[in-house]
Amino acid sequence: MGLFNRIMQVIRANINSLVGKAEDPEKILEQAVNDMQEDLIQLRQAVAAAIATQKRTERQYSQTQSQAEEWYRRAQLALQKGDENLAREALTRRKTYQEMAADMKAQLEQQSTVVNQLKQNMRQLESKIAEAKAKKDFYIARARSAKASEKLNEMIGKLNTSSAINAFERMEEKVLQLEARSAALAELNTQTLENKFAALEGSSNVDAELAAMKAQPWPDSPKPQLPASQSSPNEDSIIIERELQQLRSEMENR
Repeated sequence: MGLFNRIMQVIRANINSLVGKAEDPEKILEQAVNDMQEDLIQLRQAVAAAIATQKRTERQYSQTQSQAEEWYRRAQLALQKGDENLAREALTRRKTYQEMAADMKAQLEQQSTVVNQLKQNMRQLESKIAEAKAKKDFYIARARSAKASEKLNEMIGKLNTSSAINAFERMEEKVLQLEARSAALAELNTQTLENKFAALEGSSNVDAELAAMKAQPWPDSPKPQLPASQSSPNEDSIIIERELQQLRSEMENR
C-alpha cells in the first residue's frame, strides 16, 4: 500500500468519526416536532384554564349584579315602610355589590383579551406544527438520501478502479486469444475434411475409369509378318507377352 492510500484512509477515518459524533438530522427534527406538540398541549391547557376562569368570572359578575339589584329592591321596600335607616343600609350594601361588579367587568375584559390572544397563539402553533411536519418529512428524505450517497461514495472510494480496469483488459485479451484459437481449429478441421472428400472423389474417378477400360473389348493385335529366317513361334509369344505386360503397367499407373 502506497503512502497516498494510507493518507486517504486516515482522512476517511477522521471524517467518519466526525460524522458519527454529529447530530442526526432525523432525530433532531423528530424531537423538534415532539417539543412543539408538547408546547401545543400546554397551550391548549392554558387556553382551557383561561376560558374556565372567564366563565367563572362571568357567573360571579352576574351574581354580583343580581345581589346589587336585590339590595336596591330591599331599599325601596324599607323606604316604603318608612324605615329610612334600613333603606340607607340597603343602598350601602347595593353600592358595595355594584363596585364588585365593576371590578369583575374589568377582569372579564382582561380575561377576554387573554383568551383571544391564547387562541390566536394556539392556531399559529398548530399551523407551524403542520408546516414543521411537512418540512420534517422533506428534510428526513434528503438526509437519508445524503447518507445513502455518502455510503456509496465510501464504497466507490474503497474500490481499486485501476486494478479492476486492468483485470477487464486482461480478460478481454484472453477471450480474443481463445476466439482466435477456436477459429483456427475450425479452419483446420474444414480443410482436413475437404482433403478427405477430394481424395475419395479422386479415387472414385480412377476406379471408374479402370472399370470402364476393363469392360471395353480390345481388338486383336495384328501379328507381325516376320521372315521365316528371323522369328519363331516362341519368340512371337514372348514379344506379345511383353507388350501385354507393358500395357497392364500403363493402366495401373494411370
